[in-house]
Amino acid sequence: MRENSNIFKLALLFAIFIAASPSLVHCQVDDAKTMVKTADDLMRGDTSHGHYRMTVTTPDWQRTLELDAYSSGRDKTFIRILSPAKEAGITTLRIDMNLWNYLPKVERTTKIPPSMMLQSWMRSDFSNDDLVKESSIVNDYIHTIVSEEKSGGFDTVKINLTPKPDAAVTWGKLLYWVTKEGYIPVREKFYDEHGNLIKTLEYSQVKAMNDRSIPTVWKMTSSIHPGNVTVIEVQDAVFNEPIDDGTFSMSNLKSNL
Repeated sequence: MRENSNIFKLALLFAIFIAASPSLVHCQVDDAKTMVKTADDLMRGDTSHGHYRMTVTTPDWQRTLELDAYSSGRDKTFIRILSPAKEAGITTLRIDMNLWNYLPKVERTTKIPPSMMLQSWMRSDFSNDDLVKESSIVNDYIHTIVSEEKSGGFDTVKINLTPKPDAAVTWGKLLYWVTKEGYIPVREKFYDEHGNLIKTLEYSQVKAMNDRSIPTVWKMTSSIHPGNVTVIEVQDAVFNEPIDDGTFSMSNLKSNL
């Protein structure tokens, strides 16, 4: 009788565990999504305005661009190249799901179709999607915690991001590392739909910028073009301050200030 009683207790505990497990898994997914959202919000704020230096290096050449960039929420981005003189005035505007580039020397505006979101931006290792974040790492993916590990000198959480079935995203999978404390982004790996690693983005040199501390060096390394590296350095950045809505307009896109 005692043996049957023990078996019954074990069976009951097992049934309770099985019944609870969906909520446990759901909790883990929610935690992973919270981490990703916190990291994403940290890097963009409700609004942001900053100056950036982007250095593109290939086995054959190197060049550096100075950029002025604005963002508002997750659906508006404006980027203007300040130097060198050859590219000065080239602008990129994103409003909702629409993206345009303006070339002042030929006075031409080009609308970028969704099929070109993976195309290089200004011959760098950052794509159009990377710069304007057309696809949302918060809303367009399913988030799952993979492990906890040391990365970049930090205790981090490794998160797997797989596209939702109906999401119009450019990547087949992402791996995302954030610090366990503060959820600061440390690394991202980008994979195509076949599971091939395309490039890796590493964040470093966390510094105080305005009302927060963020990584100020972003290094993108190509896995398909050996020797290709693009580094973006944050010169200064201001978050959560009002930005005139006219900044995100076609007239501003074509103005050569």
